[in-house]
Amino acid sequence: MNTRIRWQKSSFSGAGGEDCVEVAEWNGRIVIRESDNPNAVAEISHDKLATLLHRVKAGGFDRLTG
Repeated sequence: MNTRIRWQKSSFSGAGGEDCVEVAEWNGRIVIRESDNPNAVAEISHDKLATLLHRVKAGGFDRLTG
């Protein structure tokens, strides 16, 4: 994967930057990685990411947390 990707992480990540989810746009798709394992990158389309975020905000995955 291109090392020139401009990864972004949430301002809620904290000063150390560990345990963060980082997001970028690459080749017209969204790429996501976890900062403690930067070589494992997942790709997702804009539409699929929008659907995922909508479901998370609506509580669609709350039952999975416990």
